[in-house]
Amino acid sequence: MKPSKEVRRKHSIILRVAYYVIIWTVYIILVTSAKRLPPNGTWISMGLALGELLQMSEAPHCHKLPGLSAGQGRICQLYQDHMLAVASGAHQALLECRHQFQHRRWNCSVLDELNVFGPVTSIPSRETAFTHALAAAGVTYAVSRACRDGHLSSCGCSRMGRPKTLKKDWIWGGCGDNLEYGYKFTQGFIDVRERERKFKKGSRRQGQSLMNLHNNEAGRRAVIKTSRVTCKCHGVSGSCSLITCWQQLSNFREIGDYIRDKYDGATEVRVTKHGRLKLRNSKFRLPTANDLVYLEESPNYCLRNVSIGSLGTQGRTCNRTSIDLDGCNLLCCGRGYNTLKSTIKERCQCKFKWCCEVECKTCIKSVELHTCK
Repeated sequence: MKPSKEVRRKHSIILRVAYYVIIWTVYIILVTSAKRLPPNGTWISMGLALGELLQMSEAPHCHKLPGLSAGQGRICQLYQDHMLAVASGAHQALLECRHQFQHRRWNCSVLDELNVFGPVTSIPSRETAFTHALAAAGVTYAVSRACRDGHLSSCGCSRMGRPKTLKKDWIWGGCGDNLEYGYKFTQGFIDVRERERKFKKGSRRQGQSLMNLHNNEAGRRAVIKTSRVTCKCHGVSGSCSLITCWQQLSNFREIGDYIRDKYDGATEVRVTKHGRLKLRNSKFRLPTANDLVYLEESPNYCLRNVSIGSLGTQGRTCNRTSIDLDGCNLLCCGRGYNTLKSTIKERCQCKFKWCCEVECKTCIKSVELHTCK
């Protein structure tokens, strides 16, 4: 017996509802899964793994290194002995970032081992500009020094030309840091990550890729800009009858200070429909290749917000008397601060007593600790 039209109609409605329910369920699962998929990460995470890499008896295998893109993986295969220097440069950049931003609302907090700074670097802000420049500087620095120290098979001491300002009777030689090689290797290794990705011209993502490339270059140039000519005297009894000079890297703290100043004076740009970066406000000075650029204003980082990678400033130590960035008013975003009073005992008024001991008194000191509400 055939089912009636009414029964067939009900069956049809049930099937269509079931179909849409299945489609919607699959969509929800896909979207949720996409959010939970592990991100590609960043090569900067190699800096967090430096301790493990140093314990290895041979060069690390490329497939075991975290955060490498396809292009970086290919470069790693060709220059495996360079990867320890890359990790060392990334580690140095992370330490310097924490130092430079220790009193700011965003203080270079490491959120996870794969993405390091988390969603912060997905925002084309000043902070992303700074981290890209500092990381590029770190690798340039480490590779240049590794060449000089003879740790890499494909480079040695610097072959940089003699400066025109150097006195004629001074010898240009010695074993200088190989800035030329460090610059070129870092350019290839770091920039390939942006160049291998294709985005629609004029899109936000293409704009951020161009911004990253610009700031990578600014970081490499910072290393060269802050380098200096170093000279040493040779001769009997310190007579300085012979002077040898060479090119030498500055202390990395100087490079960090230089890039931090560029961060404070960074220029806001926008991406055009033709896929180029252009000044957001034509009244400002055009940025040079040494300057940092950004596309969007930074979040205020006052409150905890996982979606942008902000830990907020609650509980951070602040300086009650300072009007600078570490002051309680600015760091605590106007929320006020808590004061904890405590007393500590410490050794004081120490004197040397013959022979051979040191006698000290115990002093009691009152201290106040201020933390953001």
